[in-house]
Amino acid sequence: MNTKITIITVCYNSAKTIEDTIQSVINQTYDNIEYIIVDGLSTDNTLDIVDKYKDKITKIVSEKDAGLYDAINKGIGLATGDIIANLNSDDFYIDNNVITDVMAKMLEEKSDTLYADLYYVDAVDTNKVTRNWVSGAYKKGLFFKGWMPPHPTFFVRKSVYDSYGKFNLELKSAADYEIMLRFIHKHECSISYLPRVTVKMRVGGVSNSSIKNRLKANREDKRAWEINGLKPKPFTLIFKPLSKVLQFVKK
Repeated sequence: MNTKITIITVCYNSAKTIEDTIQSVINQTYDNIEYIIVDGLSTDNTLDIVDKYKDKITKIVSEKDAGLYDAINKGIGLATGDIIANLNSDDFYIDNNVITDVMAKMLEEKSDTLYADLYYVDAVDTNKVTRNWVSGAYKKGLFFKGWMPPHPTFFVRKSVYDSYGKFNLELKSAADYEIMLRFIHKHECSISYLPRVTVKMRVGGVSNSSIKNRLKANREDKRAWEINGLKPKPFTLIFKPLSKVLQFVKK
């Protein structure tokens, strides 16, 4: 039997987008997927849409949570797969072979983690690419230069979460950055890069929506280093948001 992978989708009032997310998971060609949906007590018809696909979803949880990363942590706690991925309800896999390609790469290289590339797309017209996040191959020390991979493309062995912990709920916008900094930079988990786009993400991220939010996110990025007993270089936290400018150039 193929290695089991768990995909976690967290949602709250996601009726406008979650069907794309679900279909992109259940239509994957890989044949050993555990799919978990964690809902935060949606008040729209999100759960009605989820219910349409309940025969193809392994576990559905709907209960109050303390936010996105608390909900993801719940999903990780429920996961029985050897490898875990998060695909939020605004995102979807770009084609049906994503998981097959990811698993082949991870198993071939025997890596603890894997990341790929991502398209930001228009919220309405998802064929319209607004940013192209080309991650590039990882080299030790890249986090000092403001580098990070796109979290929706990030796959992690369950053993890594067991060893080094789940998402830190002290952080809000930078919890994904912190966990990748912790796994890749601090603990030097082995990592693979799949050089192709695997996920489309609709635009509208909170941390980039205003200068105020960007400054708040920058403070959280700094806190992510402090939590791990690490010290960034003088320009690390400046390079991180500036690196996103290239994503527009590379469209």
